[in-house]
Amino acid sequence: MEKVSKVWQGNTIGLDVGDRNSSICVLDADGEVIEESVIRTTRIAIQSRFGGRERMRVVLETGTHANWLYDELEGLGHEVVVANARRVRAICEADQKNDRSDAEQLARLGRADKRLLSPVDPRSLETRTDLEVVRARAQLVAIRTQLVNHVRGAVKPMGARMPKCSTESFHKLELPSELAAELKPLMELLKATNAAIEEYDDRITKLAEERYPQTTVLRQVKGVGPITSLCFVLTIGNPGRFKDSRRVAAYFGLTPRQRHSGQSDPQLRITKSGDSMMRTLLVQCAQHILRRSSPDTALKRFGTRLAKRGGKTPEQRAAVATARKLSVLLLALWKNGEQYEPLRGSSMNPSKC
Repeated sequence: MEKVSKVWQGNTIGLDVGDRNSSICVLDADGEVIEESVIRTTRIAIQSRFGGRERMRVVLETGTHANWLYDELEGLGHEVVVANARRVRAICEADQKNDRSDAEQLARLGRADKRLLSPVDPRSLETRTDLEVVRARAQLVAIRTQLVNHVRGAVKPMGARMPKCSTESFHKLELPSELAAELKPLMELLKATNAAIEEYDDRITKLAEERYPQTTVLRQVKGVGPITSLCFVLTIGNPGRFKDSRRVAAYFGLTPRQRHSGQSDPQLRITKSGDSMMRTLLVQCAQHILRRSSPDTALKRFGTRLAKRGGKTPEQRAAVATARKLSVLLLALWKNGEQYEPLRGSSMNPSKC
C-alpha cells in the first residue's frame, strides 16, 4: 500500500512576528487562504484572537517573542510549531519579501510537513530565567573589556601606557596625571562592574550546586567550570533530544559547512548556528585545555596533534575542533553519568573530527 504523507487536517496559521505588529495567514484544510490580517504583538491581542477557538496549528519563527508566544498559544489549546529561522530563510528567501508573504509561507510549510521547518523546543520559563543570569554576566564581562580597552587606548596618545594586569585588577592601577580626572569615573565604573560580576559568579555557583546537580558530572573535565556547565545544561534542556551525542556539535554550530558536489568538497568554516554564547564558552574551555600548563588528557593530545599539522591559523582550528569534541564528551557524560577518564580514547584521530 502506498504510503501517504501526513498533512495537517485542521486550519493552519502562519504568524510572522514583528516587535509591535504580527501578520497572520490562515489556511483551511484544503490549503486555501481564508484570512489575512495584522494584530498587535501583545498578550491581550493574542488571547483575543486565538482564545476560545478550535485547535489549530500555529507556525512562527524563532525570535525575541517566540518563547512567550509559544507559552500563550499552547495554553490556549493550540499546536504550536516554532520554526528554525535559519532553515526557513534557506527555503523561502525570495526577491519579493514582505510580512504577508512570510506568514503564508510559514503556514504552507507547517501544513505540508513541519519537519521542513526544523522545529525547536522552546525553553521553560524557569530555564529562561536561570539562563538570563549567565547571559547578564556575559554582558557585564563584555562591558568590562570595552572599558579596559578604552582606558588603555586613551592614555597612549599621552605617551604613556597602562601596566599589564588582569581585568579584575585594572581599576586599581594609577592613571597618568594628564587624564586622571577624565578617566577616574571609568575606573570607578570598572570597580562596580567587577563587584557585579562577582555577585553573578556566586549566583551561578549556587544555581549549579542547588538546582542543577547534573553540572557536577560535567565539571569533572578540567577547564569546565560552573558557568560553562550550567549554560550547557540550560541551553540543551533535555539530553535525550540527541539520540546520537555527536549531533550536539552541530547544534552549537561547531561543525563545518558542506558544499559537496561531484569531485568538489572544499573545506569551509563552521556553521556558527545555535547559541553563540555556549559556542564561545566551549571554545574558551578548549583553549584552556590546550594550554601547556593544563593536565594531560585525551582532548589535549587530540588538539595538540591537530595544531602541529600547521596550515592556516592552526591554533584556532585546533581549539574549535577540541571544542567540538568537548561538546560531545559533555553530553555523553551527562546522559550516562559516567566517571570521567581523562586519557580515555587518547588515540583519537584528528582526521575523524
